[in-house]
Amino acid sequence: MKALLRVAYWLLALALVSAILVSLDYTLSQAILISMVFGPCALGLEYLMPKAQKPVHKIYLSLAMLVAVVLLILILHQFVWTTIAQGGYMLPEKEVPPMLINPAFLGLILTALAIGDYQWARWLSKRYKSDDRTLTFFSERKSVTLRRADIAYIESNDTEVRVVTVSGESYRNKTGIGQWENLLGDDFLRIHRSYLVNATYTTLSSPDTVTIGTAELPVSRKYKETVQIILTGNRE
Repeated sequence: MKALLRVAYWLLALALVSAILVSLDYTLSQAILISMVFGPCALGLEYLMPKAQKPVHKIYLSLAMLVAVVLLILILHQFVWTTIAQGGYMLPEKEVPPMLINPAFLGLILTALAIGDYQWARWLSKRYKSDDRTLTFFSERKSVTLRRADIAYIESNDTEVRVVTVSGESYRNKTGIGQWENLLGDDFLRIHRSYLVNATYTTLSSPDTVTIGTAELPVSRKYKETVQIILTGNRE
């Protein structure tokens, strides 16, 4: 379902881009062809931007995507249109409108498509959670497999962690809490250097504590603001 809805987003988004291009006096066929240029470039911007560690790298990446869009648009006008015309199809040649090579205009479209897809994907992940995802680890030399949704919180005690389930079971493991944070993903919230909780089952009981099941756990100053925003949607 999530995959189909992601496809639906891109079909709608590219349809809107096509509508904008039609307003620039392109035929519908031309508009659809050009709109397809924006999809791969917006996806590239969306997935590569988080990997760019320095601001200058982000600038270079943005410029590279803008150049790629302009080049693809020029290729469509110079070669594809000519090829189609030679094949006997009624698609007249057309000069590139100044707006379609305007960096600000192209950047706006790419940014809107990339941010829209990112936010849509996040909403879909929350809306269609996979409760059947499992995680296998070792506890006291025995292999244990749990659904991620069944884990209530992780407690770190220096050399080992304690994995506590929603039903109250407890397992000891040597994997560091930082690694557990990466393994469990966005559904889990770091509230303290020693605690990682399943946000689904967690409520803010005071500015400095959260409640999960029958356990009351401390919230450290470092994570206090983030915890308040995520669990209540408000800043202190």
